Amino acid sequence: MIKTKKNLVLFMPFIGGGGVEKNLYIIANYLSFKFNNLLLCTISTKYKKKFDKKIKFIVPKKKWSENISIRIVYIVCLYSLFKYLIKNRNCVVLSFQANIYCILICKLLNIKIIVRSNSSPSGWYHNFIKKSIYKILISFADIVIVNSLSFKKQMEERFNIKVKCIFNPLNKKEILKLSKKKTKDRFFISQKKIIKIINFGRLTDQKDHITLLKALCLLKKNINFRLIIFGKGVEYNKLINFIKKNDLSNNVKIRNFTDNPFPVLLQADIFILCSRYEGLPNALMEAIVLKKISISSDCPTGPKEILSNGKGGLLFKVGDYKDLASKIKYSLKNKKLLSKKKMYAYKKLERYDYDKNLIKYTRLIKPFLITN
Repeated sequence: MIKTKKNLVLFMPFIGGGGVEKNLYIIANYLSFKFNNLLLCTISTKYKKKFDKKIKFIVPKKKWSENISIRIVYIVCLYSLFKYLIKNRNCVVLSFQANIYCILICKLLNIKIIVRSNSSPSGWYHNFIKKSIYKILISFADIVIVNSLSFKKQMEERFNIKVKCIFNPLNKKEILKLSKKKTKDRFFISQKKIIKIINFGRLTDQKDHITLLKALCLLKKNINFRLIIFGKGVEYNKLINFIKKNDLSNNVKIRNFTDNPFPVLLQADIFILCSRYEGLPNALMEAIVLKKISISSDCPTGPKEILSNGKGGLLFKVGDYKDLASKIKYSLKNKKLLSKKKMYAYKKLERYDYDKNLIKYTRLIKPFLITN
């Protein structure tokens, strides 16, 4: 372990279920092994067991329900961070969430801040006020980290800042190990001659599950399929109503978020990602680890990179359910070609090597912690 002169404070106000959280666990636990005096500021103490025991928690004195508005969560945690930093100036902050607000606090207190941006700004870039504020404040971060090369290019061109790219660390051994665990889910097993499709991700507008359901509506008379969606979120009722209204209840099931969807993913034929925007989608990489045919929206940013511009899978236009339907049909009629594509994508996963990308975090952060 490297003895440091400064504390490293990770800032992640709300921990839910998703790719950002998965990367937080991996990065935090790895850094706790590399550096002494690592802390995490969050409201989500129920996930404490997922973190190494050496990591200390900065939490609000009052217990807050995690069902409150995300803005209130941010305010509560930002206040906790501010109180801690006022008394402990000898710190460096690594922010995973609410980055702009965190930058403001750190700059006010003259504390170094490293920002990890998780998803493309394409989701809100059309908002002129938000874009203008973000462009000014993001430039005050000491380092900005993104997780894909196209994301890096986008940030540098739009905000005129220098950005470091570190890919999401992909633990292939762990995914393979988890995929071998038994599952009680029998939805795919009950029938043999069906096309088994899977998707997992938060049930939000960003993930655009409606496009996937619309595509399957076009195909339901011609192919025998079953779809499982793993996730939770604000779009749940909307998706359930769509499934019922379009007579898809026997074909589609929405399962609650799980830390381990891999035994079910292992049974699937096709993984489909239909997001409007991403950073570097973990779910797509995980599907490739288990050598699944992958179909993804060509959204900013990440999927085109992971699938090598279509050499490793199929890409469809964002929000275009007819294009997605045609890609699904194509994959069923060209299984040999798609088999080659999935193996090509698998070989390209070397870029996302677990150890190699975590070492990059160590090298990037170390100079901030060992100097006064």
